[in-house]
Amino acid sequence: MEINWLGVVLAFVAGMVVAFIWYQKGFIADAWAQLTGVTPERSRPARTRNMTQLLVANCVTAIGLAAGISLASEATGDDSVGLALLVGFAAWLTFSATTLLQHNAFELKPAKLTFINTGYQLALFLVMSLVIGLL
Repeated sequence: MEINWLGVVLAFVAGMVVAFIWYQKGFIADAWAQLTGVTPERSRPARTRNMTQLLVANCVTAIGLAAGISLASEATGDDSVGLALLVGFAAWLTFSATTLLQHNAFELKPAKLTFINTGYQLALFLVMSLVIGLL
């Protein structure tokens, strides 16, 4: 298995762009803030910790996707962008979406919040996989 480290770095950057865009003021961010009660003022004290966690999580996600795409490519002999996107979708569905669904259901969080958060994760996984698959 060979990990494309340039792909990892660029996927990480792309993931940060997705996070930045997804949670910018507007329809999605406003709905998310209303559902969670988290305002910029309320989150300011934890900003450094939260950004560190985002950086680490996106780095681990990029490495994991690069490894999964590499393994799938070697196993199938297919190094297409389509396979990379399939791996990203499968990783999102089996790890991220199901975990968020379980936690949000038991924590009685609104379905709209689950949709927003899983939608973000899907966009993140697919954009990262696309970048890795293109390299």
